Amino acid sequence: MGADHFHGHSHGSAPPSRGAVLASLAVLVPLAVATLACLVWLWPSGQAGQGTPAGREERAAERVEGTISSITLRRCPAVQAGMPVPDPATCGNATVTVGSGPDTGRNVTLRLPGGPGAQRFAVGDDVLLLRAGDGAYQLSDHDRSTPLWLLGGAFALAVIAFGRWRGVTALVGLAVTFGLLLTFVIPAVLAGEPPMLVAVVGSAAIMLAVLYLTHGFSLTTSMAVLGTLASLALTGLLSYGALGLARLNGVTDDSALTLGMSLSIDTRGLLLASVIIGALGVLDDVTVTQAVTVNELAAANPSYGFARLYRAAGRIGRAHIASVINTIILAYAGASLPLLLLFSIGSQPLGEVLTTPVVAQEIVRSVVGTLGLIAAVPITTALSALVATRRSPGEGQPTSALPSTRSLRRARS
Repeated sequence: MGADHFHGHSHGSAPPSRGAVLASLAVLVPLAVATLACLVWLWPSGQAGQGTPAGREERAAERVEGTISSITLRRCPAVQAGMPVPDPATCGNATVTVGSGPDTGRNVTLRLPGGPGAQRFAVGDDVLLLRAGDGAYQLSDHDRSTPLWLLGGAFALAVIAFGRWRGVTALVGLAVTFGLLLTFVIPAVLAGEPPMLVAVVGSAAIMLAVLYLTHGFSLTTSMAVLGTLASLALTGLLSYGALGLARLNGVTDDSALTLGMSLSIDTRGLLLASVIIGALGVLDDVTVTQAVTVNELAAANPSYGFARLYRAAGRIGRAHIASVINTIILAYAGASLPLLLLFSIGSQPLGEVLTTPVVAQEIVRSVVGTLGLIAAVPITTALSALVATRRSPGEGQPTSALPSTRSLRRARS
């Protein structure tokens, strides 16, 4: 990181001109100050959700840990014709040793959850119990904290083993992202702040903190930041227009309806916020890739002007976008697979399925996100190429261990 700053050399290339550095600072510093001011202004007081029905319901039942010590299965009750037959493994009682709370060490006998989709339990399973105000317990779910911690540890080790110091900074950036989402974005929306404004401010704060933390304070990173900001603003405008055109209000299931009615949250604004935050994760990938690509091409080909540098980096960007678009569509399809299966057995025409609110919402989300992604390539490439061709004079020709101009031409041909 120390070798990759505003006033140093990067991979042997000539240093950026003073004008380019000052111009980027003239744009980024006011944006950072405005983001910080809005962050302070919108920061929740910490009382969000405390007086809501959902908050009272949360306090009415306490979650405690436990371990199943024995299970006694019984014959499942008879069901009427046409009704789903219960799983024999879910009929009976379980004796659970309470592992936390006021009754730690106590054995309680509870009925196994039944019905379609009920969890299966076995002796030795770590479970979660719901303890009501009167001391009664209910078997709720498996305790997945241990396997999730193991998976998280494996993920962190893999990132650090491959990325080394850059992997460490990436994990710190991930922690910053989760921290801002959990301490600012979600509480601010619950406190009644406009969801779209919260999403814009939160996304800008995440991007400014994470990109510089992960990739260092360099002009290349600054171009990626500017490209991401511009593309994110365009994505927000497109999503606002598309949702209005499609007459979508964000209410597609019971959870959205509950948020709108019980907490008086603007569900349409919440949908806009989800589009913006969802697009940010893919946008910074594309913008950083394009900014670094332009910088490396400029280092390998110091004779390239703006046009040649833009075209060369644009070809790489188009290949990247082609694969990312497929990734986005498959990600949405995978997340909506149960819903797609439900529609497929309903014998509805395809046109009716696509225009239902829940499907139309995902279509708008994916299309708008993809349009913002496509716009990110030329915006970031142009900014980076403009800066790369404005190097400080008198520094001599930059040296680079990257392939020569001739080899790059042969590869493109």
